[in-house]
Amino acid sequence: MAGIADQGKTSPAVSVCVSGASDGAQPGEQSARRARAPKPPKIRAGMELLTKRGDFIAAARARKQGTTGMMVQGRKRSDDGPFRVGYTCSKKVGNAVMRNRAKRRLREVARLLLAEHGRSGWDYVLIGRAGETTTRAFELLQKDFLYALRKIHGN
Repeated sequence: MAGIADQGKTSPAVSVCVSGASDGAQPGEQSARRARAPKPPKIRAGMELLTKRGDFIAAARARKQGTTGMMVQGRKRSDDGPFRVGYTCSKKVGNAVMRNRAKRRLREVARLLLAEHGRSGWDYVLIGRAGETTTRAFELLQKDFLYALRKIHGN
């Protein structure tokens, strides 16, 4: 026994979009999804964060200074905007708990010192070191960061 759909009396249950705009826009109108405003920069503790992979790669090609507690990369951008900072820890640092602890310590060092010693128009990337970033005394971590900034800035 054949169903009604097999006889061609009703259309199959298939949705077809004729206009090409699936978000309700009329043909000829620009879709609301395509016309997004640029995202505002992410800001944490008064510092603009690096979020794009390209920014991290550009900083990796620029100046870098290793210390006992961390590696610091710095890059002078072509604009004079506020300084930006990024943090990263590889799996060599440890499991997720250890990596997060290391990044928290790096964020706190940057929050305390970059407001005074950071330069506008620069990008900084702080990289945690295995076994050192999480266990090093916080005062020594701060001294390491100041030393690295002096070297990167050329002082």
